[in-house]
Order: sequence, then structure tokens, then C-alpha cells
Amino acid sequence: MKGIDVSAYQSATFSTKSIDFVFVKATEGRSYVNSRQSAQAAHARDAGCVVGFYHFLWPGNIEEQARFFVEKCASREGDVLAVDWENTSSGTRASCAEKDRFTRAVKKLRPTHKVILYVNRDFWLNRDTTSYAGDGLWIADYVPAGKPRIEAKWLIHQYTDKPQDTNVAKFASRAAMKTWAAGRAPSKDDEPADDKPKPTPPPFPGRDKFGPGKKNRYVQQWGQQLVKKGFGKHYRVGPSEEWTDADRLNTRDLQLAHKELKGDADGLPGPLTWRIAFS
Repeated sequence: MKGIDVSAYQSATFSTKSIDFVFVKATEGRSYVNSRQSAQAAHARDAGCVVGFYHFLWPGNIEEQARFFVEKCASREGDVLAVDWENTSSGTRASCAEKDRFTRAVKKLRPTHKVILYVNRDFWLNRDTTSYAGDGLWIADYVPAGKPRIEAKWLIHQYTDKPQDTNVAKFASRAAMKTWAAGRAPSKDDEPADDKPKPTPPPFPGRDKFGPGKKNRYVQQWGQQLVKKGFGKHYRVGPSEEWTDADRLNTRDLQLAHKELKGDADGLPGPLTWRIAFS
């Protein structure tokens, strides 16, 4: 399935040829409202497209932003809501914790709507530490459609911004996406492949907890998780609270087994290595 996302930069008569879903920018921060959103959404509905709305998140005042979004958004029952998490025009960004708070706040305010996360690959791999994406991950990575360079399960892939932001979604049909968005039980043929909650990893304790000379409970927790994931062959006795060369070698084996980590296979867990191991 193919879709686009539009903002005030586009007219309200954009082409819907071969388009199955449209996401419309509704709000940004605590003051901006897209004055074209109602007309853009109506145009998409007239074409039979699934409709979604997104909010561009700024740091701070998270609950206020969530209320602003749901109050100013021209959504109807069955529309998808999304949070756009990326750098702002001033070069700032909301934290991962703020992203999670906003998503949960919107879900609480609009419990009958699906709420998803839009994020680019860099943010997902290097800024996100919780893997929380609400009801689904909308990943931006400008590579061939349907092949984003992440291991996490995704729902929508934005694969280009030329001539406009264009996406593919993992649904069998418009009807399947509408069924999912409305919260109804899908048929076996219509169920989106990735509409399953992901386990939430425990918080990363910090790089300073690991390495030569370190002894703490996080070292043992890490070793136990390596064994659980099948990367414990270098242990002769088993993981303990004291960091050993076996911990380093097992960590390196895990990193080499994941293409996202091969470039940094130093045998020491960082935020991404930690998240992958606990996912």
C-alpha cells in the first residue's frame, strides 16, 4: 500500500492517484495549526483514502502539546494519530522520555484512536532508548520501499521525499488499514504484519557500568541476557557481577551478528547494543 504525507506546503487538491492513505500535518508545538488540514483531509476522504494526522513535537510542555494536538486536529473516529519526533527548526529536539510521554498522553486523551511514532532512522538507532512507538512504528529511511535498514518491526516506511514524502504500509488493502485504525478485529488476511507490541527493554544503565575492572549487578544482568539470546559460548562458569574478557567476547559476538552494530563491534554495550539484546 502506498501513501503520502502533506502539510501546509501542499495544496488541498494534491494528487491521490494510486494513493491509499494520507497523513496530514495538524499542529506543531503549542501554537501552530495547519490551516489547510481540514480541506486536505476532506480531499483524501473523498478519494477513499485512510486518513491520519500528525503533530510535530517540540521539547517541553509535553502534556500541553498533547492537549493542543487533539483539540486542534481535524480528526474523526477511525483516523490514525501520529507524533513526529525529529530535530526542530531551531536545532533542538524532544528527549526520548518526552516522546514517550507525549505518545501516552495522546493515547489517554484519544483512547479509541491508534497513535503511532514517526521517526527517522538516525533518531531510532541513536536517540531512542526505549523502543516505544505506541501502536506502530513509522520509520523514515530513504532506501528502496519496504526495506528500511532497521531490525525493529515497522508499520509504515517513508522511503523518499521526492517529489514529496511517500510511504508504503504493511497492510493488505485500504479496508485492512481502516479495520486496524478503527480498532476492530481484522481477518487473518487483513491483519497488519507488525501490529504487535514490542517488549520494552530495561533502561540502559550507562557505558560506565561496563568494561575492565567493573563489578556491579548490571554486568551480571547483561551477561544473563547474552546467554538468553544465545551469545554465551565464552563463559566457562557463567555470568557474574565482575566484568571479564568472556563478557567482552560474547558482547562482540552479538554486535557482529547484527548489521546495525558491526561498525562498532568493540565488545562493550552501548544504548543500541543494549536495546537490541533486550528486544
